Amino acid sequence: QVQLVESGGGLVQAGGSLRLSCAASGTTFGDMGWYRQAPGNQRELVATITSGGSTNYGDSVKGRFTISRDDAKNTVHLQMNSLKPEDTGVYYCNARHYFSNQYYWGQGTQVTVSS
Repeated sequence: QVQLVESGGGLVQAGGSLRLSCAASGTTFGDMGWYRQAPGNQRELVATITSGGSTNYGDSVKGRFTISRDDAKNTVHLQMNSLKPEDTGVYYCNARHYFSNQYYWGQGTQVTVSS
């Protein structure tokens, strides 16, 4: 059974930091990433990382967020620095099945940045 379980969300003041983690299980994954959704908005890209370690970031988080992965532990992390109130939302882990290319989603973790 494929599972993605996020952790690390919470409430932080503007300028602070949080580190999100996503534990993946059940299969081998290729690309992995983080997306977020604020109330009333569409889900948007935060960051992705390929199995080879290439990264891609949404424009609004470039220079502040860093995505990384630990394939030995089947986890992907998102280090978020210099957080802003507009970073508030539910953050979802996303992963692509290495062989079938099917995408999976976690249940989401809430990040709230107060001003």
